[in-house]
Amino acid sequence: MSGERHYGWMWVEALEVLDRAERLQRQFARYLGPGGGAAVWEPPVDVLESAEGVVLLFALPGVAPEEIDVRLEPGALTVSAERRLKLGHPDAVIRRLEIPHGRFIRRVALTGVPLTVSATRYERGCLEVHLQRAMEK
Repeated sequence: MSGERHYGWMWVEALEVLDRAERLQRQFARYLGPGGGAAVWEPPVDVLESAEGVVLLFALPGVAPEEIDVRLEPGALTVSAERRLKLGHPDAVIRRLEIPHGRFIRRVALTGVPLTVSATRYERGCLEVHLQRAMEK
């Protein structure tokens, strides 16, 4: 294998490792601020763009839809709420917790033309936020 091809392969592998590390970091709880109401995790999000606008799909398993706060600010969309820890039985012993719980805030930067929230939908543990391009005057 030539030196160039060898280093190209290594670069692709390094980028894949960095991508996996970033996804893992988002999965696990982390401290995001002081105080009892501080956010401790960030949900994963898919962002899809089309000619009509942007669709953001947030994975929020176990989050009550009425507690979700969606705010469109200049340059960003912020989604926040709390996933409460639910034990199936009062005598239950926790053996493993992999699904994050507690307060979360996820801020997604938005660039380009101004957007407005055209629709939101919560289904099967996912919040779908539709943003459309603002009408120019």
